[in-house]
Amino acid sequence: MEKTILVAGATGNLGNRICRELVKRGATVKAIVRDSTDTDKIEILKELGAEVSIIDLNDVNAIAAECADADCVISAVAGLGDVIIDLQKRILDGAIKAGVPRFIPSDFCTDYNNLPEGENRNFDLRRTFKKYIDQSPIRASSVFNGCFADILKYNTPILNLKDKSIGYWGDKADWKLDFTTMDNTASFTAEIALDDSAPRDLQIAGFQISPNMIFDDVKEITGQEFKLHQIATLEDFAEYIRKQRADNPAGENELYAKFQQGQYMYSMFSTQHNNLENNRYKGISWTIGIDYIKTFL
Repeated sequence: MEKTILVAGATGNLGNRICRELVKRGATVKAIVRDSTDTDKIEILKELGAEVSIIDLNDVNAIAAECADADCVISAVAGLGDVIIDLQKRILDGAIKAGVPRFIPSDFCTDYNNLPEGENRNFDLRRTFKKYIDQSPIRASSVFNGCFADILKYNTPILNLKDKSIGYWGDKADWKLDFTTMDNTASFTAEIALDDSAPRDLQIAGFQISPNMIFDDVKEITGQEFKLHQIATLEDFAEYIRKQRADNPAGENELYAKFQQGQYMYSMFSTQHNNLENNRYKGISWTIGIDYIKTFL
């Protein structure tokens, strides 16, 4: 039977892709957006085949009315506490009020469950919402995709195209980092939304690649040897992040503050996805490391 999936955050990069993948799989897709949403973004969703409803996202009853016939609600919202905690609570409460059986929260990141609290502000916001959803009657499934592969294009310390350098912390030149493209994440999320047997937590990684492997791939693609170097110890990096955060109080109101970017990097070298669910669904063509790097080198 055709399922109805409601998506919040559908106008974002990931949310838009999730809607596309759901439509491709024959689902009825409903997207809820604010009245301040760019009309062009709404038109793009409609062209994909989604039904778009403009509602007051502060109104739980309005959310519940849109959730009335949904089999699953996907939250692909992004933001700080007012979004990841407060808005998601309203979306969840609306889904529960409407009797929706399943919910996929906006946990599209590294699996933070085994990381200590306090090391990553944005992960801690997700932890707070996790406690709320796990006390609710709805069945939740979180998709942990590691880091979005896009960051490899942005001249981070891991791969800096301007400086032609590849960096790592500690003794982790061979430490494999978890990356997944947005398209692969969206495909997997669509499958989860349509799978009533999906478990609570699902780890994926389109590719797992170490700094040494990045070095080899870059050399194979370009013929150039980038500088491979240790940036600092993990302990020194953690202290640097703490000082950076303390010295910039305004960063607490920025989604990707400098200290938060450092926290993401630190988490990538602190935990790995060891229980991959990549093979759970057939038909997803996972983009591997060297093929992805080729797209921008």
